Amino acid sequence: MSDIRDALGRVGHDRLAHALTACGPEEFTGELRVSGRPGGSFHLRGGLVVAAQSPGAPGPEALLLRTDRIDAERWAELVRESDGARWPAEALVAHGYAGAAQLRVVCVMALHDAAFAMAAGRVDDCERVAGTEPHAPVAVGEPPARLVQDAARKLAALATLPYPVRPDRERPRPAAPAGRPLTALQQELLTHADGRRTARDLAFRVGRAVYTVTVEVGRMLAEGFLECAAEPAGIPVRQTPWVRPVRDREPPAEPAPPPEPPPDGQDGPDGPPAVLPRREPGASGITEALDPVRPGANWRGFFRLRH
Repeated sequence: MSDIRDALGRVGHDRLAHALTACGPEEFTGELRVSGRPGGSFHLRGGLVVAAQSPGAPGPEALLLRTDRIDAERWAELVRESDGARWPAEALVAHGYAGAAQLRVVCVMALHDAAFAMAAGRVDDCERVAGTEPHAPVAVGEPPARLVQDAARKLAALATLPYPVRPDRERPRPAAPAGRPLTALQQELLTHADGRRTARDLAFRVGRAVYTVTVEVGRMLAEGFLECAAEPAGIPVRQTPWVRPVRDREPPAEPAPPPEPPPDGQDGPDGPPAVLPRREPGASGITEALDPVRPGANWRGFFRLRH
């Protein structure tokens, strides 16, 4: 089960709340960049938040494209018509794809959803940057303190669910067949949940706010329509004995030289030297290669040599 119940007590959440709230009384204008997972940024004007975006939440264009008022091809045409503007609001209204009020609602929804995604994730640091302009600002900004309170309220609501989940943690998959009719959103989530997508991934897939999808995923998990596979057990690591590297080993000691033979007439350290018996020539039976020394010749041989 997720540890979202501890989200309000995390150091990162307090850091984000303090940094964002401090921008109000100082009437800061610029960007507050939030590093972490998923991270994101807040755009402020005179101390009010006019836009927010995060990789952890769908932007206003993604929310609008899922309303079936405009498809991706017509959206690309409007972007080209608006000189590459990421949020062609005037062209959308002029061509009748959306009304001005609807666009304001979509931008406010995206702003609050991005703030929730950053608060529900990991916050490492917050940094102010001046001179940046958002692509889809709201006409009337939101007080930073109100955004912080709204994000805290949503986190607390998730914590009360029977199966609280995080937007970027659990990866549900279909479980038992539905025993009752499902809503359109539940049917879409059941179709796209495959055990690899998180609630954040499903939010981008169906074009709905990540908070809305996270709440619905928690409810469907509690009702048994979705399930989360158990995390695989870790592979035990076998400890191998430490072997000293070859380059660090000491070179083997050279063998000691053999002891010198003792001088003649002296005993060695192990006693008197052994005396080997002297062999007589021809003792091995091979006499052809030897030149034996003849014993003294007799008088008959003497005369034979002379003649």
